[in-house]
Amino acid sequence: MLYTPPPIDPKAPPVRINLLSDTQTRPTAAMREAMARAEVGDEQVGDDPTVNALCERVAELLGKEAAVYMPSGTMCNVTATLVHCRPGDEILAHETAHIIAREGGAHAAIGGFQVTQLKGPDGQFTPETFRRALHPRTRYQPPQTVVSVEQTANIGGGTIWKKAALDEIVTIAKQHGLITHMDGARLLNATVASGISPRDMTAGWDSAWIDFSKGLGAPIGGVLAGTRAFIDAVWQWKQRLGGSMRQAGICAAACIYALDHHVDRLADDHANARALARGLSQIAGIEVQEPETNLVFFKPDGAGIAGDKMVAALRQRGVTLAMMDGRIRACTHLDVDASQIEETIGYVREIVRGT
Repeated sequence: MLYTPPPIDPKAPPVRINLLSDTQTRPTAAMREAMARAEVGDEQVGDDPTVNALCERVAELLGKEAAVYMPSGTMCNVTATLVHCRPGDEILAHETAHIIAREGGAHAAIGGFQVTQLKGPDGQFTPETFRRALHPRTRYQPPQTVVSVEQTANIGGGTIWKKAALDEIVTIAKQHGLITHMDGARLLNATVASGISPRDMTAGWDSAWIDFSKGLGAPIGGVLAGTRAFIDAVWQWKQRLGGSMRQAGICAAACIYALDHHVDRLADDHANARALARGLSQIAGIEVQEPETNLVFFKPDGAGIAGDKMVAALRQRGVTLAMMDGRIRACTHLDVDASQIEETIGYVREIVRGT
C-alpha cells in the first residue's frame, strides 16, 4: 500500500503524550456541547446559519469582504490557486511550503500550474529573493500570477513571517501585477505570539485563510477569505471538488467555539514549546531550533542516536512525534500540558543515557 494510511500497530503501547501534530487535538467537552446545540441547515444551498455566522466572523477578523467554509486547509489553498491562476501560470512560494511539499501535487495535477521554489532560511524567502525571481512578461516564460506565503512556516520551525517582510512582498507583488495569497495554517499562532491582529497581519493579501483543525482544536475545517468576487468563484471550485456540505453547522459551531475560547490559550502552547526546547537543549548532543510558536524541531544525532531511532524509542514509551525534513518535530497543543512536556524531556534524557 503506497497511499493508504497504515493500520495502527496493535502491539504498540497506547499514546499518552501526543506531540505528533496539533491536528491530533480532540474537541473539548464544552466544544462538543456547542456542536450538539448548533443550529443547522443545508450548507450547500447557503442556509446553514452557523456556517454563515462563522464565515461572516472570519471575514471581519481578517478584514476581507467575504469568506467560505472548507473541509480542509488543503482545499483552501487549492481552490484559491484555481481561481487566481490559469493553466500554465506560475506561483512563487518557499521550497518547503505546503502547496509544494504537503498537498500531493494538487496545484499541478488539477490546475496545471508551475510552482517556483524560492529558497531561504527558516521556511521563509526574503523580499529581495522574491524580487530577483521575477521576470518580464514574455511568451517564452509562464505568466507569474501568484506569490504565496505560509504563516507560520511549518518546516521552517513554526517561524513567524515578520510584518515588515510581508508588507514589502505585497508592495513588490502589486508593482509587478501579482496576486498575493497567505496560507494561514497556523495564522493565529503567529498573531498571538507577535501581538499583531489578524486583520493587520493579512492586510494587503488578496486571499487568506485560517485552519481550525490545528491549534484551535476544532475537528474539521478552514475558512478562506477574500473579495466577494473571489469567494463567489471559489464556490464553483468548492462544488466541483466535492467540498460543499450539508448540515456543516455542527462543525462550524466548533470553529466559533474555538474563536471564543481557544485563541488566547495558544500562548500556553508556545510556552510549552519553549519549555520543551529549553529542556532538550540541556541534554548534551541535542541540537534544538529555538521555537517562535508551537513547533519544536530538534536533532539528537550529536547525542549518538539517529532521529528515527529516537522517535521509535519514544513511541515505545507512549510518546509520539514526527520525522520531518530530516529532523524530529514536536508539536504542542491543547491536549499536551506542562507536566507531559517535562515527562517527555525525561524520556529523551533516559534514551540518550542508554546509547
